[in-house]
Amino acid sequence: MATVTLKGSPIHTLGELPVKGGAAPEFNLTKSDLSTATLADYKGKKVVLNIFPSIDTGTCAQSVRQFNKDAAGLENTVVLCISKDLPFAQARFCGAEGIENVEMLSDFRDGNFGESYGLSFSDGPLMPLHSRAVVVLNETGEVVYNEQVPEIVDEPNYAGALEALANG
Repeated sequence: MATVTLKGSPIHTLGELPVKGGAAPEFNLTKSDLSTATLADYKGKKVVLNIFPSIDTGTCAQSVRQFNKDAAGLENTVVLCISKDLPFAQARFCGAEGIENVEMLSDFRDGNFGESYGLSFSDGPLMPLHSRAVVVLNETGEVVYNEQVPEIVDEPNYAGALEALANG
């Protein structure tokens, strides 16, 4: 279990993020058209998993905007923005913001992604949403970078994730 804070108050996740050098767990997430996306769908590409509690918060929205901007110049790379928000809310946000370079995926159906990646909150006011984290995978699905953001209201280390993409 990981301990993070929400405005200084400790809260916990169900587990730990997948380890660097290990294989990323498979997932089934829901796209905005309600079809299913799996990790296997992205085989052969570098993958950034931008994970957050809800698109309806300022920091979460900013992380999607920033990765959308950064993703425009990345080759053979897909940025997946993942939360438990309904796909309709995710699509509405992207339409209103002009977000075109990332894919929004939802873990609203069964929460398996949050459980297998160890990042669903197990206590606190945001339970059972996902903690803020970034996981970067190389073309073979190996984890080359992971960041569990220690304070929920803080943004992730964008530069660290992008550096891992370049070196992974």
